[in-house]
Amino acid sequence: MTAKRTRNWILALLFLGWSLGNLDRYIMNYAVLAITEDLNLSSSSTGILLSSFFAGYALMQMPGGWLADRFGPRKVLLSAVVIWSIFTGLTAVAWSLTSMIVIRFLFGIGEGGFQPASSKILSLTFPKAERARAMSVILSSSGIISLFIPLAAAGMLETIGWRMMFVIFGLAGAVIAALYWFFIKIPNHPLEEEIVPTRITTSTTNPQQNKGMFKALLKTPIIWNLLVAYFSIYAVNWGLSAWLPTYLVKSRGLDLVSVGWAQTIPAVTTIVGIFISGYVIDKLPKGKERLLGSVSCACIGVLLYLMFTASSVSAFIAYQTTVNLFIAFVVTLLPAIVLKQLPTAVTGTAMGIANTGGQLAGFITPMAIGFMVDAFNGSFDAAFWMLIGFSVVCIGALMTMNDKKGDLFKQSKEEAYS
Repeated sequence: MTAKRTRNWILALLFLGWSLGNLDRYIMNYAVLAITEDLNLSSSSTGILLSSFFAGYALMQMPGGWLADRFGPRKVLLSAVVIWSIFTGLTAVAWSLTSMIVIRFLFGIGEGGFQPASSKILSLTFPKAERARAMSVILSSSGIISLFIPLAAAGMLETIGWRMMFVIFGLAGAVIAALYWFFIKIPNHPLEEEIVPTRITTSTTNPQQNKGMFKALLKTPIIWNLLVAYFSIYAVNWGLSAWLPTYLVKSRGLDLVSVGWAQTIPAVTTIVGIFISGYVIDKLPKGKERLLGSVSCACIGVLLYLMFTASSVSAFIAYQTTVNLFIAFVVTLLPAIVLKQLPTAVTGTAMGIANTGGQLAGFITPMAIGFMVDAFNGSFDAAFWMLIGFSVVCIGALMTMNDKKGDLFKQSKEEAYS
């Protein structure tokens, strides 16, 4: 088992990388206001632009997880940071909608292997009893970035402009890649506590064996429940984060600086919610996580309705602050299920498969909202109803989740690879 000091150092570096990844994604939700003006984009075109990153990111989830399992997560992690940093910098030279979409798509391809590779590293360095808390630390980067990015974005957009801003973030990625190269060292074997059937392992010399592992995962029902749950909760998460700045400016009459201040309270709630969630999930008896996750999704649906029907901005922010707590629990719960219930040998691939659902949601939802806003003459009501529907779908995915049903990791190798 990796020494505690080393584990914490690795966790800190992963947190730094996740923070930069979230920064690159969230900053676009604010920069798009200036980009839309510069490139003269409609709401539909803006939606396509916001979704283009997630198209590449979703496509790379399964290959990224498979590569992390077969060739080692460190190589995938380094490659992801280098490639995404290059295309973050190239965002600054985009001259049209088409060029911006291509650059953001390739940016997504580059970053796609980062999440499954870093999850694989967590499973190799942390014991099961600490994995949800470790995951909550790196997931908290989302809340921390969303706390600072609104005001930082407003300041940078008004001073140096969106093009120079992306150049700076690209250079920051190069620094993080160097830190990973020199300081992230991980074991080449699972923790001793992991007992994995001999056939369900990864190999650098037997591609057919790796193919069998991938097929076995796809035949495991819990993977499909996770994929649907990931899609549903991230449809809500990315739908809100991608369009809230535009919604608050156009529908609620706020300026960009006011939006920044208004989003600080929900951001703090997200940070607190993720940290608490990691601790709670590690303490819950097996099976209870899904029940609490389903209750959280029900609360999300109710609060989304209250948000868009709120009579004032203050009431809207109050409901958003509360809904962020429940979203934080669900987005921490889903990767924790992968890390705690599936063998370490397949966590990279399993996380890649499950997270494909989340990133497909990131691709589809912002684009769908853009078309809805155009179709309903600037109204966001239909978009909110769509997000409420996704919260209901997430309840179904969690309630029907049963890791004992058809668990191929406990069946004979002949059945698993038939």
